[in-house]
Amino acid sequence: MKAIHKWARRTILNFVDLFYPPFKKIMPVTTFRYAACGGFNTVFSIFLYFIGNKFIFKDRNVNLGFMTMSGKIAPDYLFAIWIAFPVGFYLSRYVVFQESTLHRRVQLFRYLIVIIGNMALNYVCLKIFTRVFAPYNTIGKIATSVVVIVYSYIAQRNFSFKTVPQTQKKG
Repeated sequence: MKAIHKWARRTILNFVDLFYPPFKKIMPVTTFRYAACGGFNTVFSIFLYFIGNKFIFKDRNVNLGFMTMSGKIAPDYLFAIWIAFPVGFYLSRYVVFQESTLHRRVQLFRYLIVIIGNMALNYVCLKIFTRVFAPYNTIGKIATSVVVIVYSYIAQRNFSFKTVPQTQKKG
């Protein structure tokens, strides 16, 4: 299993870093890797949403007992996120923020907290920005995406995958 993990990590890093040279002067490699991996995971999540919407939930509402989730929301919250979440964590831990010294379980818990924050921030910003930019809702969605991406990068870098300085041994 370790051999597969090392191969996958090395392959992903080599592929992502292949596209880095044109961006070298305008952003650090960590930021580029975050953008590349985050972009991939976003597209992957949209693909999963499509699969869930068309083939699993088929636009039907889902009764959860305590609430009913619409057929447009259910594929995201009940399907896509559960696959995209571990993929995003893997890419963040092993490709983007490799230098983090936190334990994996701490990183996973903190990553979950940031993702929940992303979801809440996305909802609030979408509500606000679609009203501010009405009737141009797409501009509101773009503004929301920018806010969520910036928040997510800062939170992941400084919270989920932060680097804790190693204490020097006193001699």
